[in-house]
Amino acid sequence: MPHTHDAADSIDDAMEANREGIRALKISMVILLATTLLQVIVVVISGSVALLADTIHNFSDALTAVPLWIAFILGRKVASKRYTYGYGRAEDLAGLFIVLVIALSAVLAAWHSIERLVNPQPLQNLWWVLAAGLIGFAGNELVAVYRIRVGQKIGSAALVADGVHARTDGFTSLAVVFGAVGVMLGFPLADPVIGLLISAAIIVLLAGTVKSIGRRLMDGIEPELVSRARTALEGAPGVLEVSRLQLRWVGHRLQGSSTIVVADAALSQIEGIIAEAEQRLAAALPKLEDMVITASTGEPRR
Repeated sequence: MPHTHDAADSIDDAMEANREGIRALKISMVILLATTLLQVIVVVISGSVALLADTIHNFSDALTAVPLWIAFILGRKVASKRYTYGYGRAEDLAGLFIVLVIALSAVLAAWHSIERLVNPQPLQNLWWVLAAGLIGFAGNELVAVYRIRVGQKIGSAALVADGVHARTDGFTSLAVVFGAVGVMLGFPLADPVIGLLISAAIIVLLAGTVKSIGRRLMDGIEPELVSRARTALEGAPGVLEVSRLQLRWVGHRLQGSSTIVVADAALSQIEGIIAEAEQRLAAALPKLEDMVITASTGEPRR
């Protein structure tokens, strides 16, 4: 999509990104709910707590689409007198809610697994359990590919994190398959043990999600984006040095400010240099929504 430094273009890009994000959430939520429904049926007829743990987690993953959906809708709202930067931060807050829901699902799954270790019960229809595990893997992998692709396209850390999490959930579904095979081979406790391992894996994987969302809330930025922005600004004719450069994510859009050093010249010439710098920056950072560039005159420090 072509970019200029026109504010209307940035607004159009942000709106399109929100629409794509909402579409991805709708489709992936339907897929995960369908997967969960099939697994619930098998849980009822088999009594597998490993599959129950995986089913609970898949259901919680489907529900995490709701706060993200709300956040994308809020992201459409224009800035107000109270929220002068807009409502993009709602996306990162939704990410925190997602972390909480996933953590609770892990605790619930672990509780059921421990209970089954204390009070073992025979499993039924193990081939159905095996099939349900494979269905869970396929459903999660499909959602993961879709969410990650859209999240990377629109620059949403929360959506990418949700996609990566769905991918790891696919492998926990495969663990259910291994548990069923273990029971078939004469190890009846394989099922609750696998359930506990799934719960532990969920907690471990949460660490990466917390780090990603926390970095966004603390205005952390990928170093390669800063390097790309600096290169674009320094490449603009008339720019002697970039003395200050700040970037941050607000939702899935970039905002920032910069001070460039230029030679002493007429105001119209300096404005021309800034305009060229803005165009180069917009081309280098397609997800850039707003960048305030100021100019100072003098000699570069280097």
